[in-house]
Amino acid sequence: METYQQFINGALVNSHSTEWIEVENPYTGEIVARAPKGDAQDAADALEAARKAQAPWAAKAAVERGGYLKKMADSIRERRVELARTLAAEQAKILPLAQVEIDVTAAYFDYYAGWARIYEGEIIQSDSANENIFLFRKPIGVVAGICPWNFPFFVMARKVAPALLTGCSIVVKPSSLTPCTTFEFARLVAALDLPKGVVNFVSGAGQTLGSALVTHPITDMVSLTGSVEAGQEVIRASADKVMKVSLELGGKAPAIVFADADLDVAVKGVVDSRVIFSGQVCNCAERAYVHKSIYDAFMDKFTKAMQAVTYGDPFADPVPNMSSQIDKNQLRKIDDMVKRAVAAGGKVVTGGKIADTKTGYFYEPTILTGCKQDSEIVQKEIFGPVIPILPFTEYEEAIALANDCEYGLTSSVFSTNVNTVMRALKDLKFGETYVNREHFEGMQGFHAGWRKSGIGGADGRHGLYEYLQSQVAYIRF
Repeated sequence: METYQQFINGALVNSHSTEWIEVENPYTGEIVARAPKGDAQDAADALEAARKAQAPWAAKAAVERGGYLKKMADSIRERRVELARTLAAEQAKILPLAQVEIDVTAAYFDYYAGWARIYEGEIIQSDSANENIFLFRKPIGVVAGICPWNFPFFVMARKVAPALLTGCSIVVKPSSLTPCTTFEFARLVAALDLPKGVVNFVSGAGQTLGSALVTHPITDMVSLTGSVEAGQEVIRASADKVMKVSLELGGKAPAIVFADADLDVAVKGVVDSRVIFSGQVCNCAERAYVHKSIYDAFMDKFTKAMQAVTYGDPFADPVPNMSSQIDKNQLRKIDDMVKRAVAAGGKVVTGGKIADTKTGYFYEPTILTGCKQDSEIVQKEIFGPVIPILPFTEYEEAIALANDCEYGLTSSVFSTNVNTVMRALKDLKFGETYVNREHFEGMQGFHAGWRKSGIGGADGRHGLYEYLQSQVAYIRF
């Protein structure tokens, strides 16, 4: 069994705490590793190291900082296969998807390294003839990055890469459910010549170590990817400091299938968006609205496609479409939501129960009909391979139903009519909309939610600016 240490000030060190987090392989039920259950002192040590490192790091040329990101990308590629296997084992993500996450993470470090010579300030016109107004972009300072369990390696890079490139230093807390791949990366970073304290990795419970990272006076910014409840706690904890927060929270993405949609494209797009990583993705299609004129034809194709979804060992050959839920708690949450939906009048078309398997936390790919718009299953995030399907008649009805939600992360539209598509893009109130394709963003875009789905965002130019603050200089001559 692998045992990990905290990574603080450039060194792998023991935690001040003597407690441990046991990491379970969700498919086998075996404990595969243990990580420190760090305390507030671990957080303080990591933040102090980051504080000391930040100013000298910011003083380096951006292109030099970008060079270290390239080294991180290279180190990931050298260990890509082992890292993917670690990731698949700690979270029951099918191995090909785990490999994609590792490879995209390496590409992400390269992508932000390329911004070193690109991001810039501004020259603003003055009202005075003999004056220039300069806007400088400067690093915020010390960042606390709190990562989720569903894409732990990629989201780690989503915080580390732009923070380091802009001259910030960072302390990263991985999820207690999936710390292993992040700590394997910490071991790789330890072998680089990165200045001490620029990046630190510490694990522990959210209520102790996580809270300490948020509330500590050294922290200048918190970037969290997690639940709405976790985001609300961060906002409350940061209020006294009036500190910047960047939050990617939950989602309840609608998929709208219009009458002129290509049904095969729509079925594939919605299925792929529902069962990726067993439905445990924030931007998954969580509910679908289908025009009544094509409802029966869509349901016939969609039901057969969901029934064909395979699940099992994430390392199996041939590879299943999905594997286990992350843990028993998540499995029970999904099952309870489906049972309440059925009790309220919903009908199970396929699936609808915990899978009968010898190992793992599997839930059958599930379609529900007959659910009301205001029901829990339509309004609240499921985070599992379950989707309610509702019919609609008019364009305005579909848009109103899609927008009727407290979340606003992603959405999708299926139509072959460009006018319908452009109209929907104007009317939908979500940070992202996908047209005639699955829900999955690109690193050069901007992944940001509306309403309770978050504040700020990640990726691309605008994700980089999350870690920068402005200074305006009025220069008279």
